[in-house]
Amino acid sequence: MITQLTLLRQHSPLADASQQVTILESSENPALPRFDATMNAHGLDPLESDGIDVLQVNVGKLCNQTCRHCHVDAGPDRRESMSRETAEAIIRVLSESTIGILDITGGAPEMNPNFRWLVEQARQLGRHVIDRCNLTILVTKGYETLPGFLAEHQVEVVASLPCYSEENCDSQRGDGVFQKSIQALRQLNELGYGQPNGTLSLALVYNPVGPSLPPSQAQLEADYRRELREQYDLQFSKLYTITNLPISRFLDDLLQTGQYASYMQTLVESFNPQAAAGVMCRSMLSVDWQGRLYDCDFNQMLELPLTSETAKTIFDLDLAVLAKRRIVTGRHCFGCTAGAGSGCQGSFVS
Repeated sequence: MITQLTLLRQHSPLADASQQVTILESSENPALPRFDATMNAHGLDPLESDGIDVLQVNVGKLCNQTCRHCHVDAGPDRRESMSRETAEAIIRVLSESTIGILDITGGAPEMNPNFRWLVEQARQLGRHVIDRCNLTILVTKGYETLPGFLAEHQVEVVASLPCYSEENCDSQRGDGVFQKSIQALRQLNELGYGQPNGTLSLALVYNPVGPSLPPSQAQLEADYRRELREQYDLQFSKLYTITNLPISRFLDDLLQTGQYASYMQTLVESFNPQAAAGVMCRSMLSVDWQGRLYDCDFNQMLELPLTSETAKTIFDLDLAVLAKRRIVTGRHCFGCTAGAGSGCQGSFVS
């Protein structure tokens, strides 16, 4: 299922987040403006948080897959994994706040030994829980009871399926991934996920195979519904389209194929002020496997910490201050503000 080694395993310079930031913020190409300058030109700078509705928690980089586009550089060889102490701090923050959503991601978050405990505790607090799932983990030996666990606790499943074509899907995620994903989707459907008028939400996530912007989310959702229904008799609740951000393994792929400059230019030229005003970082807080805080999962992977000096970790945060913080930005942010916009809930501009 591994299509390539992680950047860390390759001993790539890009395994160092600072090297990625250096490339992204380079002044060598004068045609690429700074993101904050573009925001300022549209009267949108500074970008600030307007509250914290979502606590997105990356529980580690261990994964059963090694996908070409992965911005986490996750894989079977990664060992970063959230401890119980950090997981307990997350639950404590939820219990002492009005944050309504716990969004759990990875890696394959289900491989973290504290995953089920986090879900159980958050659900006991009445919080909505999202599992960002790669699907194949649900049919992997040792994880066979996961689908039932997720259904029992009414966890929303947001599942990556970059194409309804087996060839395209496997080219991005590894040989055999598509068929295992179909198997996992069938199990979820049988448990009630994705059913019309049902309570168990199953969202699929599309991201382009190459250096292009996603097509219309509404049109692509209709295509997915038709193809998955006709070919496999499968159903889902909604589809999210997400733009590939030029970081980690996708950045490496762009550089290796000589497409970095043209892709960045595409993102810059597609800047949409309406999308920029609605980016996900304005209403979320991101936590890494060690409990360190970031504005979003992408900033986390680039190791760009919060501007706020009042809190750096989940152990010492001041939510009232962080709810009004200034967001840290960079050229990678053009990915979330291009076209119809892109975030953890897909595009958000019609």
